[in-house]
Amino acid sequence: MPDFHLAQINVANARAPMDDPQMAAFMAQLDEINALADGAPGFVWRLQSDSGNATDIIVTEDPSFLINMSVWESVDALFDYVYKTAHTKVMAGRKDWFQKHEAPYQVLWWVPAGHIPTAQEGLERLEHLTQHGPTPHAFTFKSRFPPPQEATDAAD
Repeated sequence: MPDFHLAQINVANARAPMDDPQMAAFMAQLDEINALADGAPGFVWRLQSDSGNATDIIVTEDPSFLINMSVWESVDALFDYVYKTAHTKVMAGRKDWFQKHEAPYQVLWWVPAGHIPTAQEGLERLEHLTQHGPTPHAFTFKSRFPPPQEATDAAD
């Protein structure tokens, strides 16, 4: 088992409440996309409430602010799920359901295997990425960093 797993958070501001007709197409595919993640190679964990998704988890005073968090065995496992499965339908419709986000809306970071990150931890990593750009502490698909153990081994 690897010593580290990859955590990610992505955020968005919904254009309307989740029960609004404008959000119907997004909500209609949410269970399918979450089930796809749950069964994807390399999937470890995802944030969800009793509803089975994270759309009703409130982390700020802004009710339109949504978060999605998950943990994966590797960057490649997450990348394959996001960009090589039916999840691409969600990405393609993002502008219809969510407001344009000027700052980074997704961040990746390494966590010890077995650690379940909190929403606050994810938001802090996203803020770090916004303030400092990609670093080993908070990075992106385009600017990846290896797990801490691999980085230490490479330096030896």
